[in-house]
Amino acid sequence: MGKLVLCDTLSKHVGRVWNVSWHPKGDAFASCGEDKTIRIWAKQGNKWINKIVLADGHKRTIRAVSWSPCGNYLASASFDATIAIWDKKSGEFECNTTLEGHENEVKSVAWSKSGSLLATCSRDKSVWVWEVAEEDEYECAAVLNAHTQDVKKVVWHPEIDLLASASYDNTIKIFKEDLSDNDWICAATLESHDSTVWSLAFDKTGTQLASSSDDTTVKIWKEYRPNNPEGIPTTDNESTWKCVCTLSGYHTRTVYDISWCHLSGLIATACGDDIIRIFKEEDNSDANAPNFTCVSSTERSHSEDVNSVAWNPVTSGLLASCSDDGSVKLWNYVD
Repeated sequence: MGKLVLCDTLSKHVGRVWNVSWHPKGDAFASCGEDKTIRIWAKQGNKWINKIVLADGHKRTIRAVSWSPCGNYLASASFDATIAIWDKKSGEFECNTTLEGHENEVKSVAWSKSGSLLATCSRDKSVWVWEVAEEDEYECAAVLNAHTQDVKKVVWHPEIDLLASASYDNTIKIFKEDLSDNDWICAATLESHDSTVWSLAFDKTGTQLASSSDDTTVKIWKEYRPNNPEGIPTTDNESTWKCVCTLSGYHTRTVYDISWCHLSGLIATACGDDIIRIFKEEDNSDANAPNFTCVSSTERSHSEDVNSVAWNPVTSGLLASCSDDGSVKLWNYVD
């Protein structure tokens, strides 16, 4: 077993904090919330301090933030139905581009590994893919209407331009570009959850996907490519994604977020029961039926719902979380 050791509690936001996102270098992170601000934090000595406040980009709650892979851009998604792109070209962070098109609250935003694509999703049931064209120019490459309800989350595959989305319609969709006609298609629909799917996280290889849900479970999905040695059937030369593990009985309320550490393989979950849990795949676990153990479950990580968890991309064991209680916390997982 391990334990999460609290390193720092940061209380600058007013109202609930919705999301945290690490800079790719791991030396800073952004948080956003109900107070319509984005705060950028960096370490000074042993303390994390709020270096920058971005307050003029949105008119309503900011639901999500995401750093570009190069670390030069920060995208924010808001309940005002817009996405803001911030950069530091002038020497200070400024919003130089605002993306419009969604009809309702934008719930999630994510950059592809190459940095040339941006995905967004909304309560309007759609997923949008934006292409980064010239300097500060973004073109809508696709509007994907595969979901029948509010779309909660979008995440990109860690290596290729494959996009996963999670929805209130209890499903996960996998999208990719059909190169034969330059159109984006829904390549797979993953069904096993009994209620809203809130969040998704790929493992470091992109061959496994973890999902968290209002049904209080976490599910692990594995990709089976055409002609796979296990003999799992595939159609139309597309991969089949199969649920190979369900983690149930651990969470007592909705699991709002999930983060899969690409350094350690640990999975962190953010739950409506105010607890952060850490799961580890057991040694000698069968790849087609893996077993995960809950190795850490703090008494209460926050005093209200935990909304977001994110592993640091560079420092193994360093985790950021945020909550309805208005705080951002930094933790160190000790094995």
